[in-house]
Amino acid sequence: MKILVVDDEKDMQMLFEQRFRKEIREKLVEFVFAFSGEEAITYLNGNHQAVLILSDINMPGMSGLELLEQIKKKYKTPPPIVMMVTAYGDKENYDTAMRLGADDFLTKPVDFSLLKEKLKIGF
Repeated sequence: MKILVVDDEKDMQMLFEQRFRKEIREKLVEFVFAFSGEEAITYLNGNHQAVLILSDINMPGMSGLELLEQIKKKYKTPPPIVMMVTAYGDKENYDTAMRLGADDFLTKPVDFSLLKEKLKIGF
């Protein structure tokens, strides 16, 4: 399963690689990282293989919600699953994300056990 993680915090890459070390080694998951919404769009335009996109909401430039809106309009076949990740679990962000087509909503710090359960891997 190819997963695109979109987050302007570069340390998230190391965190995901540490927490999914076993699953990466066993080739259950492959991660690709983009550090902005714009970088994610560039990746998707050239290489739409991501089955799942995990996107932060609050990023400079294109927000995660703007990215979500573009993904849901442009990438219909196959439609990637998009999970929004934010440090702010407020109702407004949640409602907007769901209205724009988010498949799930996670809060930071990411509960990696819960994420693996949702992905049905590592158990």
